[in-house]
Order: sequence, then C-alpha cells, then structure tokens
Amino acid sequence: MNQTDLIKDWRLHAVVFLIVILTESIGIHEFAVGPGVIMLLPMLYAIVIGLGLYFTPIIKKKSADRAEPFIVLGVTLLIAKIGVIIGPSLPEIIEAGPALLLQEFGNLATILIALPIAILLGFKREAIGMTHSIAREPNVGLIMDKYGFNSPEGRGVMAIYIFGTVFGAVFFGLAAGYLATLTPLSPLSFAMASGVGSGSMMAAASGSLIAAFPEFEGSIAAFAGASNLLSLSTGLYISIFIGLPLTEKLYNVMMKRKSEQEKKGERS
Repeated sequence: MNQTDLIKDWRLHAVVFLIVILTESIGIHEFAVGPGVIMLLPMLYAIVIGLGLYFTPIIKKKSADRAEPFIVLGVTLLIAKIGVIIGPSLPEIIEAGPALLLQEFGNLATILIALPIAILLGFKREAIGMTHSIAREPNVGLIMDKYGFNSPEGRGVMAIYIFGTVFGAVFFGLAAGYLATLTPLSPLSFAMASGVGSGSMMAAASGSLIAAFPEFEGSIAAFAGASNLLSLSTGLYISIFIGLPLTEKLYNVMMKRKSEQEKKGERS
C-alpha cells in the first residue's frame, strides 16, 4: 500500500473524524435489563456506524483497505498504555496467583457448550474448527497447518474468525458490563476473562468494566492486559495439547451416538 495514498485519502480521514465526534457527543448510555446493566460506549457506536458505512457509497473498498493498518496501530498504542499500567500493579497481579495463570483453561469449557450446539445445527467436521477455541490468528494458523485451508475444519475456523472480527468487540463490550453488574463476582475476575487473545475484544470488554466500575480503572486495565498477554503466549499451547484433541474426541463420540440414534430411528 502506498503511504502517500493513505495520507491523501481525505474522505477516509473526514469520515473517521466525524464518527469520533458523533460517538463522543453521544457519550455513555446505560439501561437496566433485569438486575444487570448494559453499557453502551462510544467504541460500540463507532463499530456499528463504521460497519454500516462500509455498505454505502461513502466508503469505498480502497479506503477500507487503507484503514486496516490503523487497527493494528490503535491496538499497539493500547497495549503500550496497558504495559505502563501493569508495572505499578504487578504486586496485585502476582497476588492473584493461579487464578490469572490458569484462566486460559476456562476457555476449554466453551467446547462443552459450543460443540454440541454446532452438531445439533447440522455442522460436520466444520464444528471442530469452529469450537476448539475463540478462533483468533494463532488458532487459525493451527487449523490451517493441521487440516489445510480448504478442509471442513479450515472453513469452520475461518467462519468464526470473520464473525469474531466483525461482532466480537460488540459482544464482549455488551456482555462484560452486563454480567459484571448482574453477578456478585469481582470486576477484576471479568477483567481477567476479557483477555482472550484479541486486543479489540479486550479493549471493548475492559472499557465497559471501567465505565461500570471507575474506581477500579487501573486494576481492570492491568488485569485485562496481563490476561490478554498470557492468553497470547499460552493459548496456542492449550489449543494444541488440550483444546483441539478434546474437541476431536468429543466430536467423534457425539457423532457416533448421533449415528446410532439415527439407525435406531430408521429401524423403528
């Protein structure tokens, strides 16, 4: 990509500037859903508005392609800021001990929920790629290396990767604030849970938590950043040695039972 073209793309810069002004002027809004509270942040408005404008003549494909590097730049600045925050909070993070180190194992529980639903919806081996992890870049690479790009597993992991890229930040931003206000759990536990290996998802989730619990701002940012760093460094190994083999095993067991039930149904 030509950097000069990026600088001269006045339409892109104007649209981004207007989106920032509009979303910041709207501000933070919250509304109760049962005993919990859903937080609507400017970041969520910006994602929805930007996504909507992509399907209009206002934003051309070339402009959208030129905007991609800014996502990496924005996340990099966020990670740098979190790194500065983590330093003074190291004693508190170390005090969390095994809870922070073992939080990656919590992602394995989603296999037990997501895999049966995928099979129930009629997916075959696509379900393995879809449900073995949260399907970010390292996991996509793992599936491509093991099964190939054109495999059912490859199609499954790419489907979730694309879906997570488009809707992941919105979901995390809404879910984190709501669950944190709904349950009696510490907001720091949700901060640890927001570090799943995706900078944008972590930013959306921690932003909602900070809006709901501003008195814990520094701790939430530190725990979310440390958790995300650990997920990036250990998550792939958890997927290689536990997540993917577990998903394969459960898939074979469930499909065998499903086949047996179908045969029984045909006989009766």
